Amino acid sequence: MPRRPLACGVAVSVLGLGTVKFGRNSGVKYPRPFALPSDGQIADLLATAQRLGIDLLDTAPAYGRSEQRLGEAIAGERERWVLATKVGEEFAAGVSRYDFSADHVLRSVERSLRRLRTDVLDVVLVHSDGRAVAAIDAAGAFAALRRLQRQGVVRCVGFSGKRLDDGRAALGLADVLMCVVHAGDKSQAPLVAEAADAGIGVLVKKPMASGALPDPAALAAIVRQPGVGAVVTGTLRRDHLAANAAAVLRAAEAAA
Repeated sequence: MPRRPLACGVAVSVLGLGTVKFGRNSGVKYPRPFALPSDGQIADLLATAQRLGIDLLDTAPAYGRSEQRLGEAIAGERERWVLATKVGEEFAAGVSRYDFSADHVLRSVERSLRRLRTDVLDVVLVHSDGRAVAAIDAAGAFAALRRLQRQGVVRCVGFSGKRLDDGRAALGLADVLMCVVHAGDKSQAPLVAEAADAGIGVLVKKPMASGALPDPAALAAIVRQPGVGAVVTGTLRRDHLAANAAAVLRAAEAAA
């Protein structure tokens, strides 16, 4: 699996593994219900990811027990992985709540470090709820992450938004942007080139529209788009992961 530079000296595999399904199966937008995996299933999936050359793992506090289960699964092998997590959103009792204050961000990162059993996080993204980026900034979220970056606790400060204008507003605040691009929604596609021009790394989330576009070929056009660092897909099946990896590998080699 090829690796691409993302930002702040961090390089990532072109395909990343999203892990919301490791810890949360309620209040999600997948087309079919699913059971949370066993510890053995998670271990098998991560072993498959390693074999395929995938090193980017994407998680978040809002993904239920995902961070904790990841930390347990990769204990002793932290150096093999690039860890991306988030701040700002909490999910409990079936409801998301958002807090972008500096105090909450600092406490959230401290908790993520503990859950993931690490002393540094490669990417921490502000998990936007769609409010104005200026309001999120004014609350202290980005300042807190920059403080942690100066301390060496966070390597890249990022922003995961919902709309094109949100991403554009974050261009001067983040090292990495995470945006939605897939065949059914290309509204944020211009952001990829704009971020690349600004020297900002790009992660693409929901490239298969949360399972609505299950054909791995849907990943090819996204991977070939200049400026894309990695596409992040979530699955609990090793065969799906292998098929996605094969499609991404072919597209990345064609784009090289």
